[in-house]
Amino acid sequence: MGGKKVCVVGSGNWGSAIAKIAGSNAARLSTFENQVNMWVLEEEVGGRRLTDIINTEHENVKYLPGHKLPPNVFIGKVCDQLKGHVKKDAVGVSLIKGVDEGPDGLRLISDIIHEKLGIDMSVLMGANIASEVAEEKFCETTIGCKNMQHGQTLKELMQTPNFRVTVVQEADTVEICGALKNIVAVGAGFCDGLGYGDNTKAAVIRLGLMEMIAFAKLFCKGPVTSSTFLESCGVADLITTCYGGRNRKVAEAFAKTGKSIEQLEKEMLNGQKLQGPQTSAELHRILKSKNVVEKFPLFTAVYQICYEGKPVTDVIKCLQNHPEHM
Repeated sequence: MGGKKVCVVGSGNWGSAIAKIAGSNAARLSTFENQVNMWVLEEEVGGRRLTDIINTEHENVKYLPGHKLPPNVFIGKVCDQLKGHVKKDAVGVSLIKGVDEGPDGLRLISDIIHEKLGIDMSVLMGANIASEVAEEKFCETTIGCKNMQHGQTLKELMQTPNFRVTVVQEADTVEICGALKNIVAVGAGFCDGLGYGDNTKAAVIRLGLMEMIAFAKLFCKGPVTSSTFLESCGVADLITTCYGGRNRKVAEAFAKTGKSIEQLEKEMLNGQKLQGPQTSAELHRILKSKNVVEKFPLFTAVYQICYEGKPVTDVIKCLQNHPEHM
């Protein structure tokens, strides 16, 4: 029997960075088949199809320019209905940092994928700015996997000398961290745009982490331990996102210019979307339905500033009156 097949679904900057790692590892490890497939949304770039450019030049010139993908990474057309085309014993790993909402409240992206495809799902989250990962600058990441055998296989596929992987079993907590840190980063960007210093941003990071932990304890089905928040998916990802991520960058511009989030997305993100504001809206509806809005003032302030027209300076008021200080 041959090695396991590997496919990367999605070709943004993060998907391309991971394809670079997975493609390199699959080419040298007998555990995996040599060819790694990538599924991509077809787009025109300079009059050429993006799939054709990646297949011939091995570079995602739109989302990860300047970084060659291994020649064993190939492109197929986007498949809206993967169902029926994925083996039931396949193992999925979600790198999507966000949550959804359903009739019963919070829905994790990995749960949605599991429900649709019927496969076991894990998650990978960490302090991983895609361009730095592609440049092979040292970083860490966290795989949340309830099946530790699957976790070790995924670690073998993903780990390199400069991309170090830790596997933990609290997959729900790992995924929650990846979604909620983007809300905190928006708050940090607001502070930067208002001209507040590093002390204020440190307070945003700390209080944001406390709200992340409180939310996870309220909504995660499995156990939630503080040690998971000390992994790369927790405090490390929170720090790097609050200093270097797109959510912080756009939120700073929002505070400085008064332009809408939608306008700044178009101007600054090259076709990509901002996760923090959208996640804050999804979270706000969940918190409201559970009648616990007042316990999460930073999350609430980000939502109200982005969607209800509240002044950006309200982010400071929420810090001043945070329940952690009462």
